[in-house]
Amino acid sequence: MKHTYTVTGMTCNGCRTSVEEKLNTIDGVINATVNLEKGEAVIEMAKHIETDTIQKALPEKYTISEKNVFKTAPMVAEAEKGDLQQLFPLFLIFGYITVAAILLNYKPWDGSSFMLDFMGLFYVVFSFFKLLDLKGFPESFKMYDPLAKVIPVYGWVYPFIEVALGVLFLMRIEIPIALVITLIILGITTVGVTKTLLDKKSIQCACLGTALKLPMTKATFIENSVMIVMAIIMLIGMA
Repeated sequence: MKHTYTVTGMTCNGCRTSVEEKLNTIDGVINATVNLEKGEAVIEMAKHIETDTIQKALPEKYTISEKNVFKTAPMVAEAEKGDLQQLFPLFLIFGYITVAAILLNYKPWDGSSFMLDFMGLFYVVFSFFKLLDLKGFPESFKMYDPLAKVIPVYGWVYPFIEVALGVLFLMRIEIPIALVITLIILGITTVGVTKTLLDKKSIQCACLGTALKLPMTKATFIENSVMIVMAIIMLIGMA
């Protein structure tokens, strides 16, 4: 018998290999294959194996669940609660950036400067987390960014692009160019995020690198959209 499972927590081919090896060591498993892009594992087993037994064979960073299993309302509520808890660092950082940008411009209030500072702080802070694991980030990023899939080196360069854009916004240097680049790179990423959400894939969001295990959710789409809207508003204001 074969069963298909959803596996979360994998960020690179090394993760895929590790999960596959662990699954194949479980008593009763004939063969297990893992697909990194889909975040899936197909397990052929000689006898039925409980999902809890399979989970115990994997390191804690990976979570496995059987696909197409009916969930009761309490189970769905618990899953949603889990996602919110995982996304807490993202909301916290977003809040700190917003408050910092407000404090820098509240007296007298300057909306344009607020948006520039917000975007600058956003890029600097988010690039910091990506640079914490520069080796792991490109692998995670190319799972949903269309350009990183085609040009792998783009994933390695992306954190440095964010650093440069952050400095340009905060120092008020070449703002029109920085805004256009923002629309391009975030527009590309948003296309990939949207496709991932529509396909209902369970993968890790690389917006804060690999240091924090964040699920790909609508929050990622909203985060990119806020930056894109701000860039458009600023460009229209400069026209």
